[in-house]
Amino acid sequence: MKTIQHWIDGSTVPGTDTAPVFDPATGRQQAQVVLGGSADVDNAVAAASRAFETWSESSLAQRTQVMFAFRQLLVEHEEELGRIISAEHGKTVDDARGEITRGREVVEFACGLGDVLKGSFSDQVSRGIDVHDFRQPLGVVAGITPFNFPAMVPLWMHPMAIATGNTFILKPSERDPSAANFVAELYKRAGLPDGVFNVVHGGKDAVDAILTHPGIEAVSFVGSTPIAKYVHEQATAHGKRVQALGGAKNHAVVLPDADLEFAANHITAGAYGSAGERCMALSVAVAVGEAADGLVEVLKRKAREVKVGPGDAPGTEMGPLVTRAAQERVENAVGIAATQGATVVVDGRGLKIDGHEEGFFTGPSLLDHVTAEMDAYKEELFGPVLAIVRADTLDEAIELINANPYGNGTALFTASGEAARRFQRNVKVGMIGINVPVPVPMSYYSFGGWRDSLIGDSPVHGPEGIRFYTRPKVVTTRWPQRAQQAAAGFDFPTSS
Repeated sequence: MKTIQHWIDGSTVPGTDTAPVFDPATGRQQAQVVLGGSADVDNAVAAASRAFETWSESSLAQRTQVMFAFRQLLVEHEEELGRIISAEHGKTVDDARGEITRGREVVEFACGLGDVLKGSFSDQVSRGIDVHDFRQPLGVVAGITPFNFPAMVPLWMHPMAIATGNTFILKPSERDPSAANFVAELYKRAGLPDGVFNVVHGGKDAVDAILTHPGIEAVSFVGSTPIAKYVHEQATAHGKRVQALGGAKNHAVVLPDADLEFAANHITAGAYGSAGERCMALSVAVAVGEAADGLVEVLKRKAREVKVGPGDAPGTEMGPLVTRAAQERVENAVGIAATQGATVVVDGRGLKIDGHEEGFFTGPSLLDHVTAEMDAYKEELFGPVLAIVRADTLDEAIELINANPYGNGTALFTASGEAARRFQRNVKVGMIGINVPVPVPMSYYSFGGWRDSLIGDSPVHGPEGIRFYTRPKVVTTRWPQRAQQAAAGFDFPTSS
């Protein structure tokens, strides 16, 4: 049985307790991962602290050279890393390669930090006095990341942290942990000094040790809203900066003037891609006015056309869910929706794939006549279930979205510029797509929602990521001539 170990100070480190790692397509255990605790976190912090002494003093050129080399290794090993992700998560290899590409974009942004990190200079703010500012790294920082994007979400964090001079400890999901160790090996090959990037595997014990450790300056987290609130509360109580991104219930609004075939095609991909296990997945389609019946018919056809199978099989568009528990939760939710009055237009329950009968598969499900009071609408199902809610007007659709506790992403399908402008200005959501189903911003913008989708006020990557992983210094200088010494004054200094 393969054992996935910690990666600390440039090499693997064993542990005692372990947890199983499953192949979602077969339901069989394929490996075991060590479960760390406070002692392992102490070990990682000690290594990262030693490395910070020299890495924080390294030149910007050295850091960007490592990032360029790391980026090239990600390109060269994209297929291998994609298959590692697919084997443990269940998503298709193509989908896994897509998340690597989107994560690599953050590495590319980090390669250009030389321009972004430039400070400002003000000459002669007062007689003989100049002012300039610059930013410095925090120290040892950590990331706690979810199972659904084992490469991309960590890549939102550690390239930004490392390129700005910090050292990093990653606690990935124990459900699909191998990608983290593979990335650690690529960093080592790219020339990153030992101890700058570390991986501690584990569950709640490892998380709590990170949140309370006095040697960790900041914590980045992506996961469910209840855990995001817990992480924010515990880490801030222990004096840390926190990025805490929570859950979502993302709506796609379809107006009568939209091209229904175009809208349904993209909504289907946004709802069922990666088996719906995305924080930016479309889980609600709001059909406005006369668009409803036609949209349901097209969505029904497209949901039935989705090719479900093992993630490494040619032609597969949707793989299994990550665990048996996730499969059971999603299928139970479809049954509860039917008892609460929803119409089950497409029922994905009970799907069996030949040769993979014990896999964690469920097919796409499509629910119509869903209301805001139903569990299928209120809960983040994190699976391939699309709920259709009917609204009379665009303003009613906006009110529906704004009444939801989440505010991560949303989309509008329309041919009207006026409607699009009204929607993007009035909806209380952080990331908006106009005829774009999954509006994940590029790496040079920051990712983060509103309300219960972002706890606190720190999004990830882009300009906000730079600010999060650094702190500013402002320096006021005077270099008087020796023959013209100025007398010190006791009044508050001014610019005169």
